[in-house]
Amino acid sequence: MKLWTGRFHKELSKTTNDFNSSISFDSRMFKEDIMGSIAHATMLGECGIIDKDQASIICQGLEQIEKDIENGDLVIDMDAEDIHTFIEGELTKRLGDAGKRLHTARSRNDQVALDVKLYLRNQINELIALVKGLLEVICNKAETNANVIMPGYTHLQRAQPITFGHHVLAYGEMLLRDLSRLQDCQRRMNTNPLGSGALACTTYPIDRTITTKLLGFDGMTNNSLDGVSDRDYCIELASVLSIIMVHLSRFSEEIIMWCSWEFKFVELDDAFSTGSSIMPQKKNPDIAELVRGKSGRVFGDLTTLLTVMKGIALAYNKDMQEDKEAIFDAVDTVKMCLTAFTPMLDTMKLIPENMRKAAAGGFINATDCADYLVKKGLPFRDAYKATGELVALCIDKGLTLETLPMAEYKAVCDVFDDGVYDAISLDRCAMERKAYGGPAPENVAAQVNRIKEIIKD
Repeated sequence: MKLWTGRFHKELSKTTNDFNSSISFDSRMFKEDIMGSIAHATMLGECGIIDKDQASIICQGLEQIEKDIENGDLVIDMDAEDIHTFIEGELTKRLGDAGKRLHTARSRNDQVALDVKLYLRNQINELIALVKGLLEVICNKAETNANVIMPGYTHLQRAQPITFGHHVLAYGEMLLRDLSRLQDCQRRMNTNPLGSGALACTTYPIDRTITTKLLGFDGMTNNSLDGVSDRDYCIELASVLSIIMVHLSRFSEEIIMWCSWEFKFVELDDAFSTGSSIMPQKKNPDIAELVRGKSGRVFGDLTTLLTVMKGIALAYNKDMQEDKEAIFDAVDTVKMCLTAFTPMLDTMKLIPENMRKAAAGGFINATDCADYLVKKGLPFRDAYKATGELVALCIDKGLTLETLPMAEYKAVCDVFDDGVYDAISLDRCAMERKAYGGPAPENVAAQVNRIKEIIKD
């Protein structure tokens, strides 16, 4: 059944019907469509637009359709134009004229906008739960490894000593921002478009506050044209999801490097790795690589939404049917990535001795050596220059700052004394960085507690 057949004298060609149809991807919204229709029918009855008894019959019929779909007694017809057509057609088949009254004072335009908002609102709740789950794993990893020393990098060059707890919590901060963005996006989308009609509301005496309350919205859309043509919430959510994927991709890249024999900082659990069909020794970080690769897919979904919406005049245009496949794919992909990435990280084992060995090389305590001179009264630039000369001397002699004799230190700057060896020790360099936000274990503990409080609330 087509909802618009009265104007037309010919049947729609199969090619056109297949091209026009959206049920293959919007059928996932059957619960939201039924929920919105029940609220709409209830409102029509409350406002006296249809008989209250008929409204009740409609609601009961819709509830039974939902149960039948869920338990498999009713199979969604993939030849239907969309999920909205299918459910209304099934309702009419069961109830006759009563079912035909459901669409009074409503258009598919505001119906679609409503369904997508309801669906994405629920999906954001699932995404929030998944992000929180990953944050919990990050907090546990940070707590357990608050004292594990590793090299911190800039330009992928060893830079300064930090702790693993501090490093992994940097991703915790990123995910906290992601969590906040998801919540903001959900709050902004939580306005009710139902009642906007096709574009200009309706002459029926509807009460939009009734459906707003029944569907748990914070308020109503204020302009009917905007109510049916707005897809900012899809674009905003796709943007948030893209940022999440940036963070997961960066984290994945580090794990991939850490797994390599060149680093060998971590070992992934066998359950989250794969092998090679030809090289028996291989253990590949496929999950991390797939997460890194799937980021491009989500970025593409965002680009699709931006491109579809950029040239559309008000109000609804059929181009907007393309919104659902893009945003659904973005949501599905991020949920899949979070579901796979979290247990992979949770079971990942650290190799602290390799991290410490890497931290011992590369002169990553050079800044601390310069700071030692500053504390002795030298201007920082003079201390920086002297330390640079010492590093060059160590490279020439095949030594480190820890093994360089005191005579060599004093030849460069006579302010040095034996206290420098304590000042540049890895433990002191990492553990004494106690300024707020630094890698010292007490800071790691405080940051973990802060994140746990936020995700608990």
